[in-house]
Amino acid sequence: MAITKVVCGIIFKDHRVLICRRKPEKSLGGYWEFPGGKVEGSESYEESLIRELIEELNLKVEINKHFINTVHHYDKNSIELISFICSTSGTVVESTDHDLIEWVKVDDLLNWKLAPADIPIAEALIEELNNFNEEDNIYGRI
Repeated sequence: MAITKVVCGIIFKDHRVLICRRKPEKSLGGYWEFPGGKVEGSESYEESLIRELIEELNLKVEINKHFINTVHHYDKNSIELISFICSTSGTVVESTDHDLIEWVKVDDLLNWKLAPADIPIAEALIEELNNFNEEDNIYGRI
């Protein structure tokens, strides 16, 4: 089975991270995820993420750094989810693929019904944040 490359942004604003709930009629409808989408053609991962966030959320971001990759095998397909730490000064006012959006504290991420491929990213992010003292500017360093 081929693995589909998918990118997602862990987008920080005001010490919170953006998650989006997939519309009920979509695959994994009702699950929350870090926004992003499939890599197309010869795009770099970063180009793909910037394109997807503009298409889906009309949101421009600054990609700060690569975070982690995870592979998840669903019933009908497998994906490699490539995550990037991002920041934005923008506001999401619309979404084409999601019915709800939320800015949440990182420590609260696992309280949401996250898509299975997003859970390891949330766990790694929480662990990363817990390894820093409160005085550290973690949001600038992640």
